[in-house]
Amino acid sequence: MSALENTTEDISAIMAELGRNARIGARALAIATAEQKNTALLTAAGAINAHRKKILAANELDMAAAKEKGISGAFLDRLLLNDARIDGIIEAVKTIAAQPDPVGAVISEWDRPNGLHIERVRTPLGVIGVIFESRPNVTADAGALCIKSGNAVILRGGSDSFHSSRAIVECLLDGLHLAGLPVECVQLVPTTDRAAVGEMLKGLDGNIDVIIPRGGKSLVSRVQNEARVPVFSHLEGLVHVYIDASADLDKAVAVTLNAKMRRTGICGAAETLLVHKDVVGTHLKPIVEALAAKGCEIRGDETVRALIPTANPATEEDWKTEYEDAIISVKVVDSAQAAIDHIEHYSSHHTEAIIAEDPAVVEKFFNEIDSAVLMHNASTQFSDGGEFGFGGEIGIATGKMHARGPVGVEQLTSFKYRVRGNGQLRP
Repeated sequence: MSALENTTEDISAIMAELGRNARIGARALAIATAEQKNTALLTAAGAINAHRKKILAANELDMAAAKEKGISGAFLDRLLLNDARIDGIIEAVKTIAAQPDPVGAVISEWDRPNGLHIERVRTPLGVIGVIFESRPNVTADAGALCIKSGNAVILRGGSDSFHSSRAIVECLLDGLHLAGLPVECVQLVPTTDRAAVGEMLKGLDGNIDVIIPRGGKSLVSRVQNEARVPVFSHLEGLVHVYIDASADLDKAVAVTLNAKMRRTGICGAAETLLVHKDVVGTHLKPIVEALAAKGCEIRGDETVRALIPTANPATEEDWKTEYEDAIISVKVVDSAQAAIDHIEHYSSHHTEAIIAEDPAVVEKFFNEIDSAVLMHNASTQFSDGGEFGFGGEIGIATGKMHARGPVGVEQLTSFKYRVRGNGQLRP
């Protein structure tokens, strides 16, 4: 029976077994040495390099199927693997291996007057379920980060990236096997049936500790609404760039262009540009012309359209939209406070940037905006675990509990208390 022919009962049984196996893997991985985990990761990186042709061939199958479905250009870009992106995956796995081992690290310690010595120590979360759509690199990033942080992982990639993900997982399993760790530490859901997602959201009989979705709004919304276990996620990447009255023109042009157009389909891509009224005459046109020259559609308010006749009118819906495409909404604001108010009203609390030379305005922006990542004179596309030095990320979290921003090795741990005494009794 093929994966697509499985009945609901079959899928429930398959997923339950994955959960049980993951729990066994998690127990072994939680006590694995740093050397074992690093051996697994470095071996996996070597396997990805050695099997590059196989991975690229698998990706070609996924790309061909996606094109046949008429998938958008932005989606195809996220799905595509090439030699440069394979190199990036290998480097990310190696960088993750080079991170300090978080498991067992003492976060803090103190002594009580009664002689008790108390330590707060990092521990793995347990079993992590990662549900993602088109990006095959998530397979390697999630698998490597979970191995390093001592967590087993169940990966449920989208049907569009199934062949690519399977080829990458095989390399991770090579690493686990050589390191003497259970291959059940990393499992790829073997069916593309969406019922498998529902089973994961139920928690697989208590065997999943955290769910992390990576994908579009509909996927993340479903996970947030239906999950019976904790979720690390962001619903949207509605990212803003604010050009202050004190902004340097060259920085404003270069940073905005990169923030929007480097890769338009990622969650750190800018979607709304806010420009202070005092620099409309000097900054607005050069920025917009640079964007338009790269093929970006401009949707502006009345002031913008008066200066840029080719701009399309921006509606209320535009200020709420994550385009994930070469489109940007542009608004002129009266002050830094007006920019902050606009961002706080419409933001998804992912990433925001200010281009400014006035330190007081920068501090105001940093203090008053409640987003997971804030940038000063830097592209919003740096909002990424790899760029933060984490090696990779398993996702971006915009909630306020436990993890926030890029979720790397450290964020995939919890903690426990170790209390050492010498016969103390509580009176």
